[in-house]
Amino acid sequence: MALGTYAQLKTSIADWLNRSDLTSAIADFIMLAEAEFNRTVRVRQMIVRANATLDSEYTQLPSDFLQMENLVLLTTTPTKLEFLSDEQSDDFYTRYFSAAGTPRYYTIIGDTFKVVPSPGTDTTQVQMTYYGKIAALSDNNTTNWLLTKHPDLYLYGALLQSAPYLQDDSRIPVWNAAYERGIEAMKLEQERANYSGTTPRVRAKPMG
Repeated sequence: MALGTYAQLKTSIADWLNRSDLTSAIADFIMLAEAEFNRTVRVRQMIVRANATLDSEYTQLPSDFLQMENLVLLTTTPTKLEFLSDEQSDDFYTRYFSAAGTPRYYTIIGDTFKVVPSPGTDTTQVQMTYYGKIAALSDNNTTNWLLTKHPDLYLYGALLQSAPYLQDDSRIPVWNAAYERGIEAMKLEQERANYSGTTPRVRAKPMG
């Protein structure tokens, strides 16, 4: 059976479980699998770039934010901001950067990121490179890149989530093993893509 759409995925899960009475529960299994994906999966298809205006110490993170990769201040010469822990940012702010100035550091606090020092009244653009949440499947959003590229992850991830609901503990090792194989295969594919076409080239140094 094809696994290219949300409806097809739900039908396949019902077939694998040999149940026809789990319509609403299967939607929950898929949602729980997606929550697990967002906690553990980090691949290039999830990387997002977005610009934001920095006009105060705190700036709201995007609604799909999972993990920051890079934060760059878009000044004449773009400058990468250095990450600090929350405790470090408070210490730096108190000891070195109590006055407004050009931001040099950032930290994540709740659903915001904080820069040190505060930009004060100046407005500055920053570019965020971050891992964004995988778009959830629904009747209105019938597919996404993960279902297209790795339908087995969706299938086994949802089946794994079904076992506690069905009180079928004997199937947990089976579904989990298949799910973990899919995760490892995806990581291997990512590594191969990252290093493909990167054969080192030796440049001759001019003599004289």
